[in-house]
Amino acid sequence: MAGRTDLSAHGRELTLRGVALGGLITVAFTAANVYLGLKVGLTFATSIPAAVISMAALRAVGGATILENNIVQTVASAAGTLSAIIFVLPGLVIIGWWTDFPYLTSAAVIGLGGILGVMLSVPLRRALVTGSDLPYPEGVAAAEVLKVGAGSGQGAEENQRGLRMLLLGSLASAAFAVVANTRLIAAEAAVAFRVGAGATSVSGSFSLALIGVGHLVGVSVGLAMFIGMLISWAVLVPVSTAAHGLTEPLSVLVSQTFRGDVRLIGTGVIGVAALWTLLKILGPIANGVRTALAAARLRREQGDRLDLAERDLPIAVVGGVIGLAIAPIAILLFGFATGAPVAANPWPIVIGSAAYILIAGTVVAAICGYMAGLIGSSNSPISGVGILAALGAALLLAAAYGAGGPPDRVQALAAYALITTAIVFGVATISNDNLQDLKTGQLVGATPWRQQAALVFGVIFGALIIPPVLNLLNGAFGFSGAPGAGPNALAAPQATLIAALVKGVLGGDLDWSRIAIGAAIGATAVALDEALGRAGRMRLPPLGVGMGVYLPMSITLLVPIGAALGWLYGRWASGARDRELAGRMGVLMATGLIVGESLFGVVFAGLVAGTGNEAPLALVSPHRLAEPLAAAAFAGAIALLYAAARRAAAR
Repeated sequence: MAGRTDLSAHGRELTLRGVALGGLITVAFTAANVYLGLKVGLTFATSIPAAVISMAALRAVGGATILENNIVQTVASAAGTLSAIIFVLPGLVIIGWWTDFPYLTSAAVIGLGGILGVMLSVPLRRALVTGSDLPYPEGVAAAEVLKVGAGSGQGAEENQRGLRMLLLGSLASAAFAVVANTRLIAAEAAVAFRVGAGATSVSGSFSLALIGVGHLVGVSVGLAMFIGMLISWAVLVPVSTAAHGLTEPLSVLVSQTFRGDVRLIGTGVIGVAALWTLLKILGPIANGVRTALAAARLRREQGDRLDLAERDLPIAVVGGVIGLAIAPIAILLFGFATGAPVAANPWPIVIGSAAYILIAGTVVAAICGYMAGLIGSSNSPISGVGILAALGAALLLAAAYGAGGPPDRVQALAAYALITTAIVFGVATISNDNLQDLKTGQLVGATPWRQQAALVFGVIFGALIIPPVLNLLNGAFGFSGAPGAGPNALAAPQATLIAALVKGVLGGDLDWSRIAIGAAIGATAVALDEALGRAGRMRLPPLGVGMGVYLPMSITLLVPIGAALGWLYGRWASGARDRELAGRMGVLMATGLIVGESLFGVVFAGLVAGTGNEAPLALVSPHRLAEPLAAAAFAGAIALLYAAARRAAAR
């Protein structure tokens, strides 16, 4: 053990070199995520790429363990996930309140929200990870990567087969993504067409990673998302486009209608489904808190005799950190209480906002943790939760001060609502990642409190890195809709939408009818799921339906397809000679699909940021054969991959 510095007294798990390596990986991944999120509104999960890089780096140094690699991916994934704060924070520049991102203020907002998210999700581990059957697709995938990496050097034949399947899936998905970005084949196919007096479209991205996600989440979630997708694209989009009146090109009309109208309806669906889900898991959450308190008592009584898998951060520490975080949060809010009418009497609204952050943070921690368990961190509609948090903050201000008035009054209130939302959103992003990482830890035998401490380190790294990256991009490009934005401004779609919603509530001109429609759809989805449950049938998670309504079809279409393929493979595996091995080969193949595309996402984001070119790998201009070639190659790749998994299991 010479030459090693441990941050714990137990084995090689939470080590200084592991935390440092996680911090270094964070720099590249977080910068890439911030750029991609502001450019196209999408971010990628960093846990699996971080695990792969960690295994390679620590194997070169020597003496690494699966638990130390798990800590590295935990640190990097927490910081990478925090980059989703770009869905809210740039709104302050877009409305003209900020001209850049003040470093200390921005870092404090990100860091305090993230640390609060870690603490609020600690009691949820027992309720949603160890005490539930949620699939946690990315957590399971990351655990499989770590297991295969740890076992591959032992020469076990099964591990070698598993590693080959993981590598095959990774190479296939990465290669497909590379070829798609050369434009020799299409990355996505879409066609818009008339439906009666309206219009809609059918679209799908040729993403093998989404097939892998579908395989891992299962047929119940996949079917729920498919139903939500049908509601969105077969009903809501045609009706909304008919109401607006058809204009050419149809593809632009459909896209604008989906983003401007249907996504707001989807927010209502997610809101109702999320609240119902929260009500259902209140019991397990309360039990999680009780067992956390009991574990703390046992730890005091038994010391090192308590099972490591039961050692969360002590509940007293959790409560103390939450209490300590409230004071600097109140100071931050006071700094924004400078515009009329808040400035006239700031402390009542500051105290009320701090209470809102604590209450809303507790709620979104549970909701986002559940969503991550259901569909995975990458595909969770985290921006939908941000929209709900922003609406809540804006409504509280409207109730206190009224809506409407001069533009500078609305701007000041909108800025205050956005900074409140940003802190709540920090809680949401970390909760969306935290439980996924803790699922990985459970599967590889990690110590929960060490992972939770690593998450805090990840939050600190992310809070230090994100503000300068935001300032760099703001100075180089600017944001669409912000004062003085140029023709090359970054779209920042979620931040633009949330800023517009907040100003709509406080200005008194938000269309509430669409959120009400979504709430009605969500209530119907809840009733259907409960009826199926009482009848003993397969459930349709309401949040899955909400995700299907809210997310673009290019994402939602492939998850049900992957779920169906996984179900068919599972039926075959159930009759195989070694059922467990057959199932594992399928999981590793699906995991590889996520790994390869995720790693390529990191490289591609770096290429885009380094060259300033949106298509740095393009070899040809878009052409007519790109879509049929992509469809044929995509179907062929899937068939070959599943055939390879079956052969690996049958040998």
